[in-house]
Amino acid sequence: MTGAAILDVARDGIVVFLKVAMPLMLIALVVGLAISLVQALTQIQEQTLIYVPKIVAVFGALILVLPFMADALGSYMTRIAARIAAGG
Repeated sequence: MTGAAILDVARDGIVVFLKVAMPLMLIALVVGLAISLVQALTQIQEQTLIYVPKIVAVFGALILVLPFMADALGSYMTRIAARIAAGG
């Protein structure tokens, strides 16, 4: 396996990781910002208030994007398996 092939596999892995993780991270970021804004406007400074809505939103988003995530990871594994079967 050449250095260029290793870089291609690593680059493809990073892109797949970002495709899989980005939707959930964006949902957590948006919900966290919204809750922080509400806390700042109402002056409720309870630190544990942010966790429950964020967890519910991330799990809800996970249910919605799980098929996309599985497809992205499955196609990545297929590409890696084809590369292994081809000998490099």
